[in-house]
Amino acid sequence: MESTLEQHLDDTMKNPAVVGVLCTDQQGHNLGCRGSLTDEHGGVVSVLAKQAAALTRDPTDTPTVCLESESGNILVRSHGTITVAVHKISS
Repeated sequence: MESTLEQHLDDTMKNPAVVGVLCTDQQGHNLGCRGSLTDEHGGVVSVLAKQAAALTRDPTDTPTVCLESESGNILVRSHGTITVAVHKISS
C-alpha cells in the first residue's frame, strides 16, 4: 500500500494548482505528505475532519472542509479511515 500511496501523492502534486498534499490516519499520524503540507499539519487536519463530521446529522455524509485564504484553499476530507488534505493555490 505504501508505494501506491506514494504514487498517488506524486500524481496529485503534478497538478500545477496543487502545492501540497497530506494523508493521515484517524489519530492524525502522517501516512504521507508532499509540498506545503507537512507532518506538523497531520493532527490539525485529522481533527478538522472529525469536527466537521460531528456537525452533520447523517452518519453516511462525509463533509469537505475548505479553508480559504487570499493565497489559496486547503480542502480536507475523510475517506474511511484516511483523511486527505490538498492545498491549492488561487488562479
